[in-house]
Amino acid sequence: MTVYKSELLNVLSSRGFIHQVSEPADLDALAKSQRITAYIGFDCTAPSLHVGSLLPIMMLYWMQQTGHRPIALMGGGTTRVGDPSGKDESRKILTDEMIGQNLVGIKAVFSRFLDFGRATGGAIMANNAEWLNTLNYIDFLRDVGRHFSVNRMLSFDSVKLRLERQHELSFLEFNYMILQAYDFVELHKRFGCVLQMGGSDQWGNIVNGIDLGRRMLNAQLFALTSPLLTTSSGAKMGKTAAGAVWLNADMVSPYDYWQFWRNTEDGDVERFLKLFTVLPLDEIKRLAALQGQELNEAKKVLATEATALVHGRDAAKSAEETARKTFEEGTLAETLPTIEFPRDNLDAGYGVLTAAVRAGFVYSTSEARRQIKGGGLRVNDVAVTDEKLVLTARDLTPEGVIKLSLGKKRHALLKPV
Repeated sequence: MTVYKSELLNVLSSRGFIHQVSEPADLDALAKSQRITAYIGFDCTAPSLHVGSLLPIMMLYWMQQTGHRPIALMGGGTTRVGDPSGKDESRKILTDEMIGQNLVGIKAVFSRFLDFGRATGGAIMANNAEWLNTLNYIDFLRDVGRHFSVNRMLSFDSVKLRLERQHELSFLEFNYMILQAYDFVELHKRFGCVLQMGGSDQWGNIVNGIDLGRRMLNAQLFALTSPLLTTSSGAKMGKTAAGAVWLNADMVSPYDYWQFWRNTEDGDVERFLKLFTVLPLDEIKRLAALQGQELNEAKKVLATEATALVHGRDAAKSAEETARKTFEEGTLAETLPTIEFPRDNLDAGYGVLTAAVRAGFVYSTSEARRQIKGGGLRVNDVAVTDEKLVLTARDLTPEGVIKLSLGKKRHALLKPV
């Protein structure tokens, strides 16, 4: 592992955030000698960010904790185009109203991690719609577009892979890398930003911004990317049978969020503790050394610490206590996620397949059928064997709810209202 002189790069490196750095010696010297400003961009394609966005958010967190100034750049403008990186098909075009609504949901997450009110080194939340939405097309082509070689643009993975697979790449998407490069230049002019960070799939786009900054402003800019995150078994990070693990509580409850981290694979515990908690490295080393059943204690610490960062310490402790009652005491914890549905549905008979989808356990009723065949779906702790089962008032517990479970670790209470 490279030993850096600046606290910023030393912390990012020791916790596993660094994949590539451009001109590392120069960036290290700059970060050691002065406060620098860095940014990461977040497009507004959904009402919430998901766990996959947590790694770059943590990079911004550590930027501020080591005395530097982070910029969370909201992609109000670039979301209108769509980043083709890692995509086989074009993104759905969102209206300005939809982008605005998504922006509100996304902004709420950052206040948990960044201090925007600090007098010195306060974080900045910017929106590239401010400069992209008002661009004059001809002026932009003349002033910015002339610095880009189409030959070179065709060599980038985000473009090349799409073309090799003979998937359509729209002219709109083809321009994304130019807009992202221009963001870097604009943030340098406005805030003195010298570093862009992102996932390793963004390396080419970031390097474009460095090159554009040199050509237009004669500025020295830097790139730092993090490893693309997969689990030790090779699965994509942040996906479950029910879909993405969102950071907003109204899309994934704190309890389900806690459970996601509690279900971490053994081989990922140390890495995730470094990336997704702020625990000291010595404590992480101690937890990672636990073996066998004791490793489950480390997973619980991971779950509670990661949940506390996103949802607050009280919600994290509540989720931990709910899990303890459910799994260790075998009691019905009233703080399990509660799904309300019309009582009329129960009177008519509420299909268990529909209930499983409604609870967020599965994407579809066909997936629910597969879970039933595998013995994974249970009602009030009794395995469901008939996919045509309907839930009625007879299934209500004395607490007036129906407990629905998938596997050993996913539970929800169905409550007629």
